[in-house]
Amino acid sequence: MLSHSPGMMNLGTIDVYLNTLGTSLQTVAYSDEEQENEAWRGYLERKNVVLEFLHSDLSLHLLRRHHKRIELLKKCSYYIEILPKHLALGDQNHLMLPTTLFQLIDPWRFQRMKKVGTIQTKIQLLLLSDLLEELERGRQELVHFLENYDMMTFLSQWDTIKQRLSYLSDQMDYFLALLVPGRLYVKHRLVSDVGIAKIPHIRLVLSTKLPLMFDRRESVAYEDWVSLKWFVNSQQPQLEQYELRFKLLESRTPQERAHCGTMNVTSNTFEIHNLLPDRLYRFTIKRAETYTLVYEQWHDSILLKTKPYLEEEMESATSEP
Repeated sequence: MLSHSPGMMNLGTIDVYLNTLGTSLQTVAYSDEEQENEAWRGYLERKNVVLEFLHSDLSLHLLRRHHKRIELLKKCSYYIEILPKHLALGDQNHLMLPTTLFQLIDPWRFQRMKKVGTIQTKIQLLLLSDLLEELERGRQELVHFLENYDMMTFLSQWDTIKQRLSYLSDQMDYFLALLVPGRLYVKHRLVSDVGIAKIPHIRLVLSTKLPLMFDRRESVAYEDWVSLKWFVNSQQPQLEQYELRFKLLESRTPQERAHCGTMNVTSNTFEIHNLLPDRLYRFTIKRAETYTLVYEQWHDSILLKTKPYLEEEMESATSEP
């Protein structure tokens, strides 16, 4: 018989050892697999957070709409409105305020506030453009993270990505707040001490009017006259004073260089006669300047060419008895 050496394990002991070792390895394998699955789930959750932000708050469609909105705001007319402190912006009741309110305001101080309104409007438009560019760059950056980072890199950079999401969300809120013209920052009293018993509490706000646009379909040129029409994209059109200009382009004689003019119009249609046939004219429409206007940089223009006189019509007209 073979005898077992004291330093050697018997077969039963070896089996137990192998079974224990196999169980430990399996446990380690399961643990690694669970960690990998947990990391994958975390990656998908965080990736979905970024995707949701891109598809909702920072979608391409929304950014295009904001771009169009800024372009529209650049074409608007900006005015100062004088309101009592208790009246909300846009409330039509302020139209019933007595006209003596303007008489209480110091003209020199009001002119200074108009300059402040002009500067504030320009700064606001510049800020809107800069913010939109920053939001567009931020979107490109987030898309880059999604398309180029693998799981481990994405997870390791999540704190940076999360901070970027928070920053872009705050910038979007700031951008949306700037889309609406706000209150003017008045540092000095506008109402002079005129001996009145009670000085009214007033505030100044910036308001906008949508731009005037020529109706390209309804504005038509004929042989020696044109019919013009313009409109405002507003649900509540108001009767206003307009300034209509025309100018002959490419003048051929010194007399033709003076072939231009300006008309004051109170309706949204107008006809201009005594034009030269077969010539190109530029027509420009704008609102007449008022006391409260602070900023207006854009005016719509349209080019129309008058029709030539037809020789056949002239010959038939001369041949008639």
